[in-house]
Amino acid sequence: MLRIVPVFLLLLASLPASGNEKLVALTFDDGPRPYVLFGQSGAPGLIHVLDQAHVNATFFVMGWRLTPRTWGDHRFETNIGINCVDAVRALVKRGDEIEDHTYSHVQLETAEKSKGEAWVIHDIQHGAELIEAVSGRRPVYVRPPDWILPEDARHDLEQRGYHILTIKGPAPVPLRDINSLDYLCAGLRPVHCPKPSLSASVLRQIELREKKGIYTHILAFHELSTTTTMLPELITDLRARGYRFVTIREYMKLVGPHSITAQNDRPHLRDVSHSTSAPLGLLHPLGELPHPPKGEAYEPLSLPAAGKM
Repeated sequence: MLRIVPVFLLLLASLPASGNEKLVALTFDDGPRPYVLFGQSGAPGLIHVLDQAHVNATFFVMGWRLTPRTWGDHRFETNIGINCVDAVRALVKRGDEIEDHTYSHVQLETAEKSKGEAWVIHDIQHGAELIEAVSGRRPVYVRPPDWILPEDARHDLEQRGYHILTIKGPAPVPLRDINSLDYLCAGLRPVHCPKPSLSASVLRQIELREKKGIYTHILAFHELSTTTTMLPELITDLRARGYRFVTIREYMKLVGPHSITAQNDRPHLRDVSHSTSAPLGLLHPLGELPHPPKGEAYEPLSLPAAGKM
């Protein structure tokens, strides 16, 4: 039976939080990557950039990276002598939030077909357990790889208290991630990087939402050196436009109560967002682009061989 969400809920979901407040939640997937967080070869790391801007962020991390003495994926990343567990502890110390990007980072719809729903639930919960062991706080937000999650698993996870991030309806637009497309800019010659710049591309997506009266945004990035390089410009531009930076839990506290009510009803509504996110076929460009150089790979949907210290 078709369930209709009251019009006032949809209107509330598009209003700026706290009346007129403009909010941005910066989020980063696929970490922790110590060489990105702390920098290398004299280049500033992501932590330094956030410190300089006095911004806290949310990191959606992969559980396999939090196994003992792991520093990253030895196929693509550089060992700078800091392991992933210590990297997460540094993030927690500075006030950043750590949330769940699964344990294995495999495509969960495919995994469910071959291994069953119980495997998918365990993969997410195993990641959550490792995050809690390191951070001291159990994650409640999950961003599935490529935002793909079977509906039965989504329902079961929500029953267990998790909130699943998405880029599409029926979630109200303020609760839909903005896909930054930053992974298209990784590597020495990123031919598919948005033009004229990644920062300008993200701002363009925000402007399209603003035209619909939406002034609260969740930005989905990845732990990449190229993203770190462009971030100061984006933060400066957003601050000049009146935006305040918050973590995902603060964002949901300010934006979410009315919006999550509509989301949990899960009505079959027409998608009114005119989403500018990339087609799902572009979400993993490694098959289409020249292979990124060491240290700048968008995490493939498979469990890598972890580098141990």
